[in-house]
Amino acid sequence: MTAALLTLTLFLASGQYAPQQAGSEPLAPALEARVQTLGKELRCAVCQGLSVADSPSSMARAQLDKIRELVAEGKSDQEVRDYFVARYGEWVLLQPKAEGVNLLVWLGPVALLLGGAFVIFRQVRREPAAAAPAVSAPATPPAASTDSEDPYLAAVRRELDQ
Repeated sequence: MTAALLTLTLFLASGQYAPQQAGSEPLAPALEARVQTLGKELRCAVCQGLSVADSPSSMARAQLDKIRELVAEGKSDQEVRDYFVARYGEWVLLQPKAEGVNLLVWLGPVALLLGGAFVIFRQVRREPAAAAPAVSAPATPPAASTDSEDPYLAAVRRELDQ
């Protein structure tokens, strides 16, 4: 336990970690709220699974600084998004636009769920008909032959007749 604490202390003291605060000064509360909202919409270039606002990497801090700079210049939210899309591609958006090939990504899961529900519905409707035993006219048992019949088969027939 002591070794783990010592290692953590040395790591933090060495400055090899990504700072939690961005390098630039925070803006006015309303503008800073816009910066954080935009940061939640953009993907970190390093982490790829986190937003710029949630990522602890120094690259995300730099991206957040750039968002802060663009907002301070008076750019609209769409202009900030367009800046990052032009620089990194549409991949940088955590929620890409639902058009073109992206439409398949948005509608694919819905289509699969509807198709699965349809198949399950058909199977449930078909199940009672398939499970019901076929009702047919009772067949008259053939007359037992005396010499050529297997004794085991004769015993089974006698059991069934009882």
